[in-house]
Amino acid sequence: MPRTNKLLQSPPYTVEHALRQLGENLRVARIRRNLTIADAAERIGTGPRAVMDAEKGKSSTGIVVYAALLWLYDQLYQLENIADPFKDKEGLALESGRQRRRVRKGKGLDSDF
Repeated sequence: MPRTNKLLQSPPYTVEHALRQLGENLRVARIRRNLTIADAAERIGTGPRAVMDAEKGKSSTGIVVYAALLWLYDQLYQLENIADPFKDKEGLALESGRQRRRVRKGKGLDSDF
């Protein structure tokens, strides 16, 4: 019997809250565009249950469903800007601390110009 993913059963509160908010935003976007759940599902190539689960913010819903709905509502730029590695200040600081401090003479290179 396959093991269940504990993250899907009980995600951290901030993750759960963010998914619920995303689901609400997707629902509002669908309603503003006068689309039914079935219309949205058909346009992204999935079933109505996946759209309903995404709008509820279920953590078991695949990210591809969330991304497809954002694309359908012309909101995909929100997903593209989330993980910009150049805006990750903590990651950049950690990386700069690990960079080599001195350059070593490499093999196979010569100084003939």
